[in-house]
Amino acid sequence: MAEKRDYYEVLGVDRSADENQIKKAYWKLAKKYHPDVNPDNKEAEEKFKEANDAYQVLSDKDKRSRYDQFGHAGVDTNGFAGQGFGGFDLNDIFSTIFGGFSGFGDLGGFGRTSAAGSRGPRRGANLRYRMNLDFMEAAFGVEREISINKDDRCTTCEGNKTSDGSKPKTCPTCQGSGQVQMVRDTMFGQMMTSSTCETCMGSGETIDNPCPDCRGRGVKSTNKRLLVTIPAGINEGEMLTLRGEGEPGERGGPYGDLYIEIRIRPHPVFRREGFNTFCEVPITFTQAAIGAEIEIPTIDGTVNYRLNEGTQPGDTYTMKGKGITAINRPGQRGDHIFRVVIEVPRNLDNNQKDMLNAFEQSLSEENYRERKSFFDKVKHVFNKN
Repeated sequence: MAEKRDYYEVLGVDRSADENQIKKAYWKLAKKYHPDVNPDNKEAEEKFKEANDAYQVLSDKDKRSRYDQFGHAGVDTNGFAGQGFGGFDLNDIFSTIFGGFSGFGDLGGFGRTSAAGSRGPRRGANLRYRMNLDFMEAAFGVEREISINKDDRCTTCEGNKTSDGSKPKTCPTCQGSGQVQMVRDTMFGQMMTSSTCETCMGSGETIDNPCPDCRGRGVKSTNKRLLVTIPAGINEGEMLTLRGEGEPGERGGPYGDLYIEIRIRPHPVFRREGFNTFCEVPITFTQAAIGAEIEIPTIDGTVNYRLNEGTQPGDTYTMKGKGITAINRPGQRGDHIFRVVIEVPRNLDNNQKDMLNAFEQSLSEENYRERKSFFDKVKHVFNKN
């Protein structure tokens, strides 16, 4: 007989793991290796049993204590049998494996979510649409018409699914649950399995006279156009919610919602952080040295700005209230921050070079304070001995 693996290794947890960590680890393995998810897979069945054995011991304080002290010899595990699995209700495992909530899908910028529930009224699926905006559209807001393909209530039968207006009947095989359960014998004992009802294909209903337009579904694929108002100041990754623009609910449940996810294209001049805007402005050496009035681009247009003489490369300046409007807060705007970049002239002719050399000769160390300070520090470092 093969030697049993360490139970902590089986569940993939440390020996210091608490009860919640052990439970989560078992739950993950149980869903992955459950025999009904892996039919006729002996390896998965063995791993499921192994995980169950480990959980039966490590979830019990007394058994865990004996196991920690004496190993496998200190506990007596008889596998699993009957209807209980590791302290979980079998129906909980089935509902997680065969149903449940699925996250946002994404199909060409468009997706849906769904949730499994009871046979009563159920809310419709949520939809997601990815919208690409230009930088300025996001900054100032815009109205956009979008087109979405979705399931909507059939207008022929008004969602009743039948051609004569009668209501669907409860499936006699599954009694409206959409699932049939059966007990089967395995080498580990009896196991209850659940599968989709073949009579109603999981709908819980049978229809004698289905609607010819939607074929008894109550819904049909449609294309719907919507006008969406994008508020000024919306940022990358934010979501807009259009209530009731998702897919129709089932058995009288409400419509789901439409979520619009925002993506913003880069701008050739500006970038954004929150509600502040930024840009770099090239200036000449002369403008930096003696000061000048220059034009600064903002999202509202160009603005004249006076540079002080002696402006240094990389100096930044803030223009209050020239940034982006705070979303849903009219009148409140961020700032516009620009950084100056001094461009060194290229392709000088000999006359220009001579004039620059003459200009350079006319300067003293007092005209270059940072340069003088730097070399004073260098002299101090190397001459201190």
